[in-house]
Amino acid sequence: MKFTTEFRDAKLAQGLVEAIRRKITRPWVIMEICGGQTHAILRYGLDEILPPGIELVHGPGCPVCVTPLEQIDRAVWIASQPGVIFTSFGDMLRVPGSDKDLFSVRAAGGDVRVVYSPLDAVRIAQQNPDRQVVFFAVGFETTAPANAMSVLQAQALGLRNFSVLVSHVRVPPAMHAILSSPGCRVQGFLAAGHVCTVMGYHEYPPIAGQYGTPITVTGFEPVDILRGIQLTIEMLESGRVQVANAYPRVVTFEGSRPAQDVIRRVFTGCDRQWRGIGMIPDSGWKLRPEFAEFDAEVRFPVSEIQTREPEDCIAGQILQGLKKPFQCPAFGTRCTPEHPLGATMVSSEGACAGYYRYHRDRHNLTEEPVSA
Repeated sequence: MKFTTEFRDAKLAQGLVEAIRRKITRPWVIMEICGGQTHAILRYGLDEILPPGIELVHGPGCPVCVTPLEQIDRAVWIASQPGVIFTSFGDMLRVPGSDKDLFSVRAAGGDVRVVYSPLDAVRIAQQNPDRQVVFFAVGFETTAPANAMSVLQAQALGLRNFSVLVSHVRVPPAMHAILSSPGCRVQGFLAAGHVCTVMGYHEYPPIAGQYGTPITVTGFEPVDILRGIQLTIEMLESGRVQVANAYPRVVTFEGSRPAQDVIRRVFTGCDRQWRGIGMIPDSGWKLRPEFAEFDAEVRFPVSEIQTREPEDCIAGQILQGLKKPFQCPAFGTRCTPEHPLGATMVSSEGACAGYYRYHRDRHNLTEEPVSA
């Protein structure tokens, strides 16, 4: 593959690939945690220009993808109630629940609105004092500060008609879960730069040391990802188990203290279900007891909703780096962005959506791709 003008710095990218090729002496399996990195890898063909000994596998760093099925069902139930305005980021509307998705609720007359910030939901609650406004607070550490601020803003305004359905998850416990699983193939990690912008990477050295797995924090440009892979390969080849920062223009070791402070003020740790993976201890956040009045699971009777994952979706294995999307029998046939079986085919960061959009020619899929 040629280094096209799509690369911000094609010459630098080519130099990084050549440096990796000179260094590698044996096969290595590297997992990129973030779904945004997965899409960049597929879009720019990084997996094709790297030496064949490097296998990139895709991790659970897509918040839409790992939101548990039962939480989608709770969202659908709440959004279907009269007098409710349900607000969410756009990615969540097509994520399938057990029977329907939020888009179907809206098509049936439910007031489901796409917002671009949780503070938009707060404004909607101000403008509609006679209706309950719920925001679907989904995401990793990246979106947690803004979601926490929406709760503090609602409290300051005295809003009694605003609540959040929280489905926050954290990256480090997921890395523990992957590395401790019996079938783990991961030998090195590319950590998500945007998560580390908020949280820093002080939690990662103990993980690297415990499992003997080097970790590199990296960004989302092709050259960022290639630099992250280069540093990871250098550590693997030399036997060094460290944490490297390939994204220093944005990420610091300690992260953003003000953002972390607002998270701690509003949220507390909890066990959390991950779609397709299961329960990961201490891997999520929930509202602190003093903010229970803004908890949609307290305001609405949804806590008893429990559901089972569909057996014909292998998203859990894909999110753990055990399989690739094209290894799913339903990929591109019974599962497409228009008719998804799982969230990994819906999300703009989902691995299945990325393969469907950018790598269809590899798997004899000749139909025009549908944007995820």
